[in-house]
Amino acid sequence: MSASTRELESTVREILADGRGILAADESTGTMSKRLAGEGIESTAESRLRFRELMFSTDGVEQWIGGVILYDETIRQSASDGTPIPRYLAGRGIVPGIKVDTGAQPLAGSPGEKVTEGLDGLRGRLEEYRGMGARFTKWRTVITIGENLPTRYCLQVNAHCQARYAALAQEAGLVPIVEPETIMNGSHSIERSYEVTLEALHELFAELHRQRVALEGMLLKTNMVVTGYDADDRAGVEEVADRTLRCLRQTVPAVVPGIVFLSGGQSDFSSSAHLNAMSTAQGLPWVLSFSYSRALQGLTIKTWAGKEENARKTQAAFHYRCRLTAAANAGQWSEDMEREPEDVLSEAERELQATAS
Repeated sequence: MSASTRELESTVREILADGRGILAADESTGTMSKRLAGEGIESTAESRLRFRELMFSTDGVEQWIGGVILYDETIRQSASDGTPIPRYLAGRGIVPGIKVDTGAQPLAGSPGEKVTEGLDGLRGRLEEYRGMGARFTKWRTVITIGENLPTRYCLQVNAHCQARYAALAQEAGLVPIVEPETIMNGSHSIERSYEVTLEALHELFAELHRQRVALEGMLLKTNMVVTGYDADDRAGVEEVADRTLRCLRQTVPAVVPGIVFLSGGQSDFSSSAHLNAMSTAQGLPWVLSFSYSRALQGLTIKTWAGKEENARKTQAAFHYRCRLTAAANAGQWSEDMEREPEDVLSEAERELQATAS
């Protein structure tokens, strides 16, 4: 094993140490603007930074959050005290990372499907990001379930791009997170979700092998196998956990050190319930954890509403969702832990006050 591979493995262990997970704060400017607008908040560089800094600076969350994925805008910004954001996170014991793909675009020759772009100039950008303090990276592909979709062509093209990205990231000394997300929009069954996720992961790991990616120095970020969100007949928590783990056992080599789940549009409750059920499984070869965006930020951004007088309540809401998600990651979450928003904030504020003191 090379010294560089040992360094990558060390970074992975640091991110996932003691049951910690990842905050995905890498929404593009367009996506973040839509989320802010949904709460009546004007989207500016300053408002986007302020919201993210409220999360990053919340007392005590470093015990549950081991890494943060940043967007290009954010990694170039500084905290209120003038400290560059990557250095600010590192100072709190949180590993800074960066999203490096440039987004999904229509896949030529295959209507209704997408390919993720961003390979052009990637080697130079990776070197720049490492110089700015990033230690891991992320690349997301989008797999759509529909009539006669996905095509094998789409799976192969996206797997090839992800493997090229992963190889370049490791060359730069950065841990690659590969994220082949099978989108769960639609009315398809959980059986169909399973089939597509299985094929996408098979294709991905075959390509990672062909392109000489060191599997022990990467992380997989994947969707859970759930029923399509528009379907009436929905699978229960235990079936989701069973099918997801069965899919992973069939596709993910044991040498991969960790698998982090995306919330993928699930509610806070569902994302915690499903993670909790999987975290109680025995004999898994990889560490399971989370890399959530909306499931950690939904209540947080609603509480903030763009008003500085809500800053403390905003951090209380974020603290609460991090704590419950980490409990699910440890198999210690229960339905009774979920409260109404008003009760959440009063309880979380008391907890946050105790942490600060």
